[in-house]
Amino acid sequence: MSVSEHRKRLYETLPENSLVICHAGVPLHTNEDHYYHPFEANSQFFWLTGLERENMVFLAAKVNGETQEMLFIEPVDPNLERWTGKMPTAEEASAASGIEQVRMVGDLSAVIGRYMGRYRLEQVYFDLYRCGENDLPDLNALKAKEFTEKYPAAALRDLHAACVPLREVKDAEEVGLIREAIGITRQGLDRVMKTLKPGMKEYQAQAEFEYACRALGAEKLAFPTISASGLNGCMMHYETNRDEIREGSLLLMDLGAKYGNYCSDITRTFPAGGKYTPRQREIYELVLRANRAVAEAAKPGLTLKDLNEKCKEVLSAGLIRMGLITEASEVGKYYMHSVSHSIGIDVHDTCFTGDVLQPGWIISDEPGLYIDEEGIGIRIEDDLLITEDGCEVLSREIPNDPDEIEAVMAAR
Repeated sequence: MSVSEHRKRLYETLPENSLVICHAGVPLHTNEDHYYHPFEANSQFFWLTGLERENMVFLAAKVNGETQEMLFIEPVDPNLERWTGKMPTAEEASAASGIEQVRMVGDLSAVIGRYMGRYRLEQVYFDLYRCGENDLPDLNALKAKEFTEKYPAAALRDLHAACVPLREVKDAEEVGLIREAIGITRQGLDRVMKTLKPGMKEYQAQAEFEYACRALGAEKLAFPTISASGLNGCMMHYETNRDEIREGSLLLMDLGAKYGNYCSDITRTFPAGGKYTPRQREIYELVLRANRAVAEAAKPGLTLKDLNEKCKEVLSAGLIRMGLITEASEVGKYYMHSVSHSIGIDVHDTCFTGDVLQPGWIISDEPGLYIDEEGIGIRIEDDLLITEDGCEVLSREIPNDPDEIEAVMAAR
């Protein structure tokens, strides 16, 4: 399925007399003349156009029973190109996106004005998503506010919410890109297993993984690499990665390559010295049982909450047997996150809580146990593709069996 098909699916869900305006975004400024790199386009913009370039805008109007679409880009500036690289031409942007009408971004205001003046446009869609109330407004939010001040009669609608049900199910091309990302991640983790040893710094293990990702063609990482040894592995999003990896400790690595702008998300927990202690293995095998139970249970018709309940059922039973808790309700002492999230353009990809799994969803399977008093943090994460009658473990070739991990590390 192409991005043209993505747009077609969106148009089919929009009411008549609708306008869609989606900005790719602008580079975020840090200090002086520096900006955060690499630039990441708004996810809705990328899903609808396949383009990842700043200062672009996608516009579509559904009126009189048909949909008109346009792409707005910057004019090519040879002087700017000398400093920052080649800029896409109108012909190149049209070929990549499948959008025939390409205008210069300076024309956007006038085009919006013509649509608002000539058609009975009743609602306008901007990406209004917010992760938290204290988030700074991004470009789409600012442009939405500007629009409502100029055209207060049009009802403001959320493009993100309109795209969620469409993006939850991945098409064959999207699945293929995520497979590629997982394959690169596999090779990066193989490099880590073959180089890991006590005395290394956490960032050195991180560097081994990230070198492989870039060398194998991943343009970006899916998220900042977590390389957490010992007690650091009990912190969910530890990203300092500065401590020494000590003899007898574990190294929890939560990471993923990003390929074609689609993410992988894998976690493995390795023994620093190449062999798990009996206690580490006991806890590891319990987490692995939960990981496999979730994969066995995952199928259309369930929700992510259902899978998390299955995970908690396995973990709590094991923790009770170990004497770490006395009843299942106490599992939150050692397992404090959920077992699954959607994966796609974003590593925590768009989905609505309570939505039912369908064939084409790609989700994580990541049980974990975090035992502060023993300095043991273990998480095992795989990526699952929901199929017609179950799921496919897309990351099955990345070793998670403790015997296999020890064998790979012993063969260095």
